[in-house]
Parts: sequence; structure tokens; C-alpha cells
Amino acid sequence: MPREELARWQWRKLQDALAYARHNSKFWRERLPDRVDSLDEYFQRVPLLYKSDLMTAQHQAPPFGSWPSTDPALAARYHQTSGTSGHPPIRTFDTARDWVFSVDTFCTALHAMGVRPGYRGMAAFGYGLFMGFWGIHYALERMGCMVFPSGNMDSKTRIQFLVEHQIEVLGCTPSYAMRLIETAREIGVDLATEANVKVILAGAEPRPDSTTQAIADAFGAGVYNAAGTTELGAVSMFECRTTRNCCHINESGVIEEVLHPETHLPVGYGEKGVRVTTGLGRESMQIFRHWTEDLVIRRPSHECGCGRTWDWYDGGILGRVDDMKKIRGVSLTPVMIEDVLRGFPEVGEHQTVLRTDRGLDTVLLRVEVIADLGADIVRLPERISDQVKHEIGLRPQVEIVDRGALPRFELKAARFYDERAR
Repeated sequence: MPREELARWQWRKLQDALAYARHNSKFWRERLPDRVDSLDEYFQRVPLLYKSDLMTAQHQAPPFGSWPSTDPALAARYHQTSGTSGHPPIRTFDTARDWVFSVDTFCTALHAMGVRPGYRGMAAFGYGLFMGFWGIHYALERMGCMVFPSGNMDSKTRIQFLVEHQIEVLGCTPSYAMRLIETAREIGVDLATEANVKVILAGAEPRPDSTTQAIADAFGAGVYNAAGTTELGAVSMFECRTTRNCCHINESGVIEEVLHPETHLPVGYGEKGVRVTTGLGRESMQIFRHWTEDLVIRRPSHECGCGRTWDWYDGGILGRVDDMKKIRGVSLTPVMIEDVLRGFPEVGEHQTVLRTDRGLDTVLLRVEVIADLGADIVRLPERISDQVKHEIGLRPQVEIVDRGALPRFELKAARFYDERAR
């Protein structure tokens, strides 16, 4: 669909969504203007929605607050956010119609990555309250794939299933993909030659290119990105096969803005800003101008050769505003640390701790070593510290810990701890 026609189509969908929200949701009736006559006016007059706004509404009338636009008695599913940010989770529900919309957005993403009917797939997670991988599971079914539920499996059993059943599609977080690679090495399985994984949707957390490449090399598979939010209840972006790191915005289901982190003014193509999402397809818990905290760089659709007319984000989610920490004047994010450590093939799991030592902010890196370095292990902390200083601009303390001492993650990883006095 040409961009001009897409904008008109989105505006019609948005008008319907706004009218529905005003009529059915106390929360939105108090926030939305009585009349909005254009998309530009919508961006100017509708206030940004922050997670704290939803948490306040939820707290006032638990479990869902005044936010819903439908009676919770119509719910077909319940989900909630992961809570990895340290805040209480946001609770959501979906009607049967909502769930069709959500699964369709996952189908769009998987098809763009090369998944086709007849493939065998696995969503490697514990089948808990986190929404994302449920969407992958049901999308694979909808597309005509055979799905292997793996909720009760440990990593070793999942590796055995990948090999035994020659599973072609794997959905997991990047952190858990690295855990599967580690487990396969421990039990002597070469995933690239013994398994048959063709497509890996590694989503739910930012990661550097080096991590994507490490997963691709170990599995011998294409590794793709996708993202959304539980608040939206759908996939808002997905990576296509034509252009590396090209994550198309799912513009049939969302309207997205990119705003400056501080001024909240729109930024242009090629400039980094915060992703702000408006949902067009959910009736139960609607989202208008949701400040996601996700840092992105938007590019025009024509810069990808796949033929889609949807704009895209270069590299997907590059980090989060609330993840960025200042250490002695240097901005630091988990992705920056991970990118440096992936340059050390002997390093496995890691953890970053921010501390105050004698009044000075410091960084402590705890790392596990996955190879026998012999006497060279003595020099590894200094080599890592030197490289971090060279690439990021600050020198951390580095501590080598026993293999298996650091936590592993099936869902979103929590490797970044700020222990400084508030």
C-alpha cells in the first residue's frame, strides 16, 4: 500500500479506536480530547502515556484499573509484563478477537523471516504469564506448522528435541539462545551440523550484532528480531530477510512516532529517539501514544529492497532510556558491555554491577570462562578491562567467577545491577 494511502487508512482506524475508547473506558475518557480532526492534531493534543500512568490506574481499581475498554468478563487470555525493570507488572487481558489480531501480527513477522507451512517449531520458554512466546506458539499453529510444546523441558532436553525432531523454527530470547549453545557444547552436540534450525526469532531484549552473529554461527541459522509490548498486545516490529537489522514497523497494526528523549519533539529519519506506540487493533486494553522507553532509529521504507512500504528501525531496539546509566560522565548500557564481551570467545555468562567505592562510581564485571586458558587466565581481567576502556571510555574492575555461578535466563535477562546509593 502506498504511504499516502496507508496514512489515510491508519487515520480511519485511529478515529474508530478513539471513539471506542471515549465511550467505553473511564481512563481514556479522562485523557482524550473530545474531538481530534487529524493525525497531526492527535500527536499535538493527546498526552503521552507512561507506564506509571497505567500502574496508578491499576492500583486504584485492581486488577486492571479503569484502563479497559471492555468488560474483563469477555477476556479469553490473561498476561502481564515481565517485571524485570524492578516495577510491579502491568496486567492485561485479551478478548478472543484481540488474540486473533495479536497472533496475526506474529504470523506477519514469522512469514517475513522465512517460516512456511509444514515447518516444525518450538517456543523455548516456561509457558508462564509473559505474552511474547505464547504469540509465537499460536502463530506457528495458525501458519500450519507442527509445534512442540517445551514448557516443562530443561535446556538439555530442548537440545535433544531440536536434534531428534529436526526442528526448523526456534523462538527464544537472545540470552536463552546463548544458554542453549552453552548446554549443547557441554553435552557434545554441534547444533550447526546435528540440528536443523533454519529460523530463530530471538526477541524480547536488545542485543548487539556480535550476539546475533554468535547465535547464527552456532546454530547455522538465520537469526531475526521482533518486538512489541504487553501493553500493546501485539508485534510492533519485525526483521525481514532482505536487509540485515531492518525491523519493519507493523504499520497495519500500529502508528509509531520517534521522539527526542528529553524534549519529546519528533526526530527525523536517521536520528535516535524513543519509540511511542499507538495501537490500532485491540479492543480490550487500548494504547494511545505509549512512551515505551525503547531507543530506535527510524529509516524510510524505500531503503529496504523487500518491497514492503512500511518504515523500519535500524537494528530494532537499540537499548532503553531507563537502562542508560551515567558513570563518571560516561553513558553506559547493558548492550554496550555485552558487545565488548562477545569479542572474547572464552567468556560465557556475565554480570555488570555499578557500585560506589570511596565516593567514586565504579563498574564491576563478573565473567564466567568457558574455555581452559591455563596460565593465560591471569591476564584475562586486564585484557577485558583494557578493551572496555578502549571502546566505552571507562575502566571496570573484572572478576572471574566459577562456571555456572551467575544466573541464567529463559526470558528477559537481568545482568545489570545498580547498587549505588540513591
